[in-house]
Amino acid sequence: MATTNLSVYDSDSIPNASTMRFGLVVSEWNPDITQNLHDGAVAALLEHGALVENITAIKVPGSFELIYGCKHLLNNNELDAVIAIGNVIRGETEHFTFVCEGVTQGIVELNLAYNTPTVFCVLTDNNKQQSLDRSGGKHGNKGVECAVAAIKMAALKQGL
Repeated sequence: MATTNLSVYDSDSIPNASTMRFGLVVSEWNPDITQNLHDGAVAALLEHGALVENITAIKVPGSFELIYGCKHLLNNNELDAVIAIGNVIRGETEHFTFVCEGVTQGIVELNLAYNTPTVFCVLTDNNKQQSLDRSGGKHGNKGVECAVAAIKMAALKQGL
């Protein structure tokens, strides 16, 4: 459980993103959560200088499909970072575990296979309230945190 506000950070330590290009892959499952994460990420990117025309967003049906969506953007665009945005809420079956493990491993493999970082912005919570709290609620917005990570990783990539 988050113990700090996910949207709080030292904005002076964030590189200027005006020359960076970003891809966002957003799961359509739990759209009230994923749209909030998307909106938080875009707001943070823009706040740090990213240009609207340098942000590409696509939707995929669910969190498991984030991997293919990210791969598609990585193969077909000159991006500096990609953010995978999803939400998986624990249910009564093992499906939660399989999806979470698969998505996590898929994002790891993308980071190993490509020279463009993919940032993991997938909420994996026990209930919907936890997801709401982390997508613009009392714990801030994980989308903001992930956008900041994407900017920092894009700067790392540009410096390599």
